[in-house]
Amino acid sequence: MNTPEAAPAVATPGYWRQACHHLAREDRILKRLIPRYGSASLESRGDPFVTLARSIVGQQISVKAAQAVWDRFAAVAGHVRPDAVLRLTDDAMRGAGLSRRKVSYLQDLARHFENGKIRVQDWAHLPDETIIGELVTIRGIGRWTAEMFLIFHLLRPDVLPLDDVGLVKAVSINYFSGETVSRSEIREVAAGWAPWRSVATWYMWRSLDPLPVAY
Repeated sequence: MNTPEAAPAVATPGYWRQACHHLAREDRILKRLIPRYGSASLESRGDPFVTLARSIVGQQISVKAAQAVWDRFAAVAGHVRPDAVLRLTDDAMRGAGLSRRKVSYLQDLARHFENGKIRVQDWAHLPDETIIGELVTIRGIGRWTAEMFLIFHLLRPDVLPLDDVGLVKAVSINYFSGETVSRSEIREVAAGWAPWRSVATWYMWRSLDPLPVAY
């Protein structure tokens, strides 16, 4: 088994304090939630491949389960880089707790990075929707995963992932007493969060799980 590489440097958004001030002023629920978590904030580990790989691993499972699978996968890979992932056997990846589908998705992601099919160097300057359109050409990356990339890697401040089950659940609990909510109702609640909808979404996630979401 390989030795995992050192953890990459973590970046935090420079806009976080401004966003929290705005959200606490505009939204009574966030005014109550934000102080609970002190100085904690969204974090980016600065590696686009790792961020996308973690997003794939985390699809449709809890934060805690995703972290456990990721830790096992990272230990097997040693260095979570495209070339290292492509050298792993399917059995080794499955042994880390990945489904066959996620193994296939991670391999396709690695091939895209190895072959230069995606314009990593341009992403910082592209609009959100353009990046989403490029990312969804990779197997296993739908709009939700692309939105997680915008939030957790590029630290884009105003992403609203309407298909995220955690966001849907948190809006239901915090704003509708647990009743089922529609996409239009979430948009209506989130209208007051703009232009900091990523930040509000992060606090919605935290209201459900004491572990901060990370990719």
